[in-house]
Amino acid sequence: MARECEVCGKSSQMGNRVETRGKAKYLGGVGTKVTGISRRKFKPNLQKVKVATDEGNKTLRVCVQCIRSGAVRKAVKQKPFHLPEESKG
Repeated sequence: MARECEVCGKSSQMGNRVETRGKAKYLGGVGTKVTGISRRKFKPNLQKVKVATDEGNKTLRVCVQCIRSGAVRKAVKQKPFHLPEESKG
């Protein structure tokens, strides 16, 4: 369960690291060539966030995409400020 979003389940994905050399044609070169391909891992951008749930506040590891889309609601750190009631007397 490491490196996985607890909301959407996004986890690490495998991909390629492509190494090139040479100068691009539009810059006056003869073109770029692929000189090496090796495997790499794309990791999700996970953040520890205090989330407000029905049972109370809970700390979850959530990807930034879920935070920005509003899939989770952050817990309120401090009670909002309010003016005291005036006594009529």
